[in-house]
Amino acid sequence: MKIRIISVVILVLATALAFFVLQPNKINQEGVVESTFPFKFGLDLVGGSYLVYKADISEVDSTEVDESMKALQNVLERRLNPVGTSEVQVRTESASVFAENSENEHRVIIEIPNVQDPQEAKDLIGLIPLLEFKLQRPFDEIEEALTAAGLSSTSTQAQIEASGVSDDIFYTNTELTGRYVEKASVAQDQITRQPVVLLNFSGEGKDLFADLTKENVGNVMAIILDGEVISAPVIRDVIYDGNVQISGQFNIEEAQELARNLNYGALPVPIELISTQTISESLGADVLATGIKAALFGIICVMIFLIVMYRVGGVVASISLVVYVVTLLSLFKLFGFVFTAAGIAGFIISIGMAVDANILIFERVREELTIGKQLREAVTNGFSRAWLSIRDSNLSSIITALILFYLTSSLVQGFALAFGIGVIVSMFTAITITRTFLAAITPAGKVEKKVSRFYRKNLVGSLLTLTINSK
Repeated sequence: MKIRIISVVILVLATALAFFVLQPNKINQEGVVESTFPFKFGLDLVGGSYLVYKADISEVDSTEVDESMKALQNVLERRLNPVGTSEVQVRTESASVFAENSENEHRVIIEIPNVQDPQEAKDLIGLIPLLEFKLQRPFDEIEEALTAAGLSSTSTQAQIEASGVSDDIFYTNTELTGRYVEKASVAQDQITRQPVVLLNFSGEGKDLFADLTKENVGNVMAIILDGEVISAPVIRDVIYDGNVQISGQFNIEEAQELARNLNYGALPVPIELISTQTISESLGADVLATGIKAALFGIICVMIFLIVMYRVGGVVASISLVVYVVTLLSLFKLFGFVFTAAGIAGFIISIGMAVDANILIFERVREELTIGKQLREAVTNGFSRAWLSIRDSNLSSIITALILFYLTSSLVQGFALAFGIGVIVSMFTAITITRTFLAAITPAGKVEKKVSRFYRKNLVGSLLTLTINSK
């Protein structure tokens, strides 16, 4: 009786999940479709904008390029996908995938679904500041460099810019950049009463800043944001705690915006937009419709096969398969999984893995019936003996999915994630839910031994024809 109550509870929960999955989207007063937990689709399914940025790594040490590009990707993801569930995809690519002449070129690829206007896509990226800390060169070195360029210390900024002279004649680079900023906040200067931005460096940045101030007491350190000097304080003392104050002609709104941008993360390397592309939403809609049809067709074919081969057992497995599908789709919907064409393919393949476990179980049960075991004992033994095979096959599939996810590009990662999660959920439904349903309908005690050869071959036939013996 207890196992039947558990079965009913599972069916009720599965029905609730099905309503959650099929929950219609709401349309607000502006006509925009909105939902608390909508299904999310990638660029290849709904269309959108595809932006390519070139990363300038000329000032980055060759041993730190990979680390800097990873930091750049993380910063952009935090800006475009702050809660980790957006359809926006950010990835980096190295020179190996480009033309032979672009050996030093690194790129950032940003995909923004549902945004057809490239300018709107660029606006979404917004201003992500490049924050640098540079030391001002001695005056005699600056004077000498200006003279060599045909300029003087009285030259205007416009004349200096027109001459094409690099800023390097005024400042020397340091290793300290915005990548080491841990937190930025707005405060009020106690003397001028003007808004200022306070920076707190991370552990490594704190050490770098302490070394810089220790070695350059009395020198000017320029704080440069996107190539513009916003503050140039004189280093009066060694600063060990990594707390820096950026002062300038800020109003409160500008200071808050600067602090917000810095909290999103200043870019460790500058980037330049080199191309944009718009992908048609009609093409993506065709791919999505085809993928949904393929998934439904696959599920129906699998259920027909199970019922033909295993009768009642096939019906039980089909119900378990439906529970698997609604559970997996609920997880995807709840945690904001982004469906791509590859992800849909992974989901469809995982359906086959879900059925594979049921077939192993049913064949084991059939073997137990063939050697004369009672039905309840045959079901129990069949599950326990099939478990090792199910465990090993699913673990190998999960390992494969992990390798694909961590060692390939984002085009394959969607497939690997959907497939890996599907395998885990399928293993749970096959071992737990199918077993519970079978136990709920399997008669206890001795059963009639005279069962036809056909039904002996098919577990479901056994469940349909075997009756409890009064003995």
